[in-house]
Amino acid sequence: MAVGLYLVVIRVSDLQRALGFYEALGLRFSEEQHGDGPKHLAAEVGDVIFEMYPAGDGPTTAGVRLGFRVPSVAAAVAAVEKQAARVVSGGSGPPRRRPAVVADPDGHRIEISEYPGST
Repeated sequence: MAVGLYLVVIRVSDLQRALGFYEALGLRFSEEQHGDGPKHLAAEVGDVIFEMYPAGDGPTTAGVRLGFRVPSVAAAVAAVEKQAARVVSGGSGPPRRRPAVVADPDGHRIEISEYPGST
């Protein structure tokens, strides 16, 4: 049996602020809580569950780099810039299809690329 990725967890300083950023990319979240653990947000991204927990006193995930495929890099970059994203590379000039890297409000690096065959 092959190995498959099914869960990615990041910690964020402000769940609502992070929610605005990732919803701008097109993700849809639900609030969850497992037992006595903290309330957090979860979204299905293909076969992977992507969760955001409050940073609290837990370990930082700021060094994590994520990648998302979207229908349009230019549209996604424009949407996340409205949510306090910082463009690290790409994303400027005329719309184009090559990947862009942005930093979310907590500094996680997010690579945004288009689906193969997107126009």
